[in-house]
Amino acid sequence: MLPWVEKYRPRTFRDVVDQEEAKYALASWICARFKAPEQFCKAWAKSKDKKVSEARAVLLAGPPGVGKTTLVHALANEINYELVELNASDVRTAGRIKEVVGRGLREGSLFGYAGRLVLFDEVDGLNPKEDLGGLDSIIDLIETARVPIVMTANNPWDQRLRPLRDISLVVSLRRLAEDDAVEVLRRICGSEKIKCEEDALRALARSSDGDLRAAINDLQLFAGGKNVLTVDDIKRVGERNPQLSMFEVLDRVFRANWFDDARSISFMPSFDWEQFFAWASENIPKVYRDPSVAATALDRLSKADIVLARIKKTGEWELMPYMTEIMLAGVALVPGKPRLPRFFRYQFPQRILMLARSREARRRRELIVQRLSQELHVSTGYVSSELLNVLLFLSKKDERILDKISRYLSISMTDIKTLFSG
Repeated sequence: MLPWVEKYRPRTFRDVVDQEEAKYALASWICARFKAPEQFCKAWAKSKDKKVSEARAVLLAGPPGVGKTTLVHALANEINYELVELNASDVRTAGRIKEVVGRGLREGSLFGYAGRLVLFDEVDGLNPKEDLGGLDSIIDLIETARVPIVMTANNPWDQRLRPLRDISLVVSLRRLAEDDAVEVLRRICGSEKIKCEEDALRALARSSDGDLRAAINDLQLFAGGKNVLTVDDIKRVGERNPQLSMFEVLDRVFRANWFDDARSISFMPSFDWEQFFAWASENIPKVYRDPSVAATALDRLSKADIVLARIKKTGEWELMPYMTEIMLAGVALVPGKPRLPRFFRYQFPQRILMLARSREARRRRELIVQRLSQELHVSTGYVSSELLNVLLFLSKKDERILDKISRYLSISMTDIKTLFSG
């Protein structure tokens, strides 16, 4: 099931609730420094401030869930720019940034886009001591790139980010008012054909404390699979816990000594049960070094996965609380649990890192498959399963074929070589 946060993500500036000042500032910067549709600029480019036009990049600031990333997605869609998005796992080192982005910042975009827009998400999550060269590389790219670069941060005033602030336009987004959040939730309920009590929607909005993403996630959790949502359905929603990184969520789980302590973690807006499976399975053997203790924790995690599979198959979302309890308390409360040191270094899931590293290559491959399909009037399935293999074989026999493909598709030779190098 597609998360409602993604399903109902705004596609245009008008769809983004409130945040008018942020929209005006971002649009004014884009229209002053880069090509953008005239109609869009007339509607949104309100500022003529010199500091806006002279800024080399934009740093969107604000608490979690207020729409920083969503606003960038909407901007890319409005001006028909290809969005290249990098998160914390992509930008930890200078080498990683060059690998993911590289020359793409200085080249035109593929397949009909008017340009490229690069988003560095959550730059305040970088650690200068551990994330080697990541921050310096972002600054270097801002200084040399010919494409717009936008960053997001929860805390832009961190001393470490001063070099970024010095060359960027800092645009602040504010927490959503309760009425605005309720209006969005009401709209989603209408689309999902769910009858919602006004008090229930207000309770969700109030609990989220201006974090619209958390409010929508809560709405999906309590209303998914139902025709009616009442206040009684959401009585589990209490005071909103602070937004935590997955490292902090994992640490709380492994340190929990009581059932209620473990279960309460599922109420946090930052809790992502899909990611938790990957993080927990990666770190259980590191935390529980006794093989029998680790085996018990992994067995309980697997039982939670079985329940989740049933939920997805049958749509019985009312079982979700049981799944999260098995997953969290099952991992936290195992016999023979060791006492953790004050500071424990958890490992980022290698599977997620591998997917992140291959994401750009997969994206480019898909675009070329689509282009060949359009030009040759065949299905994308045929191009992917048959034609690419033939082209790869022929290119090994005669490299001039790569040049012909490059000219035919109007794609840079470097991209072609990367895709057909075998």
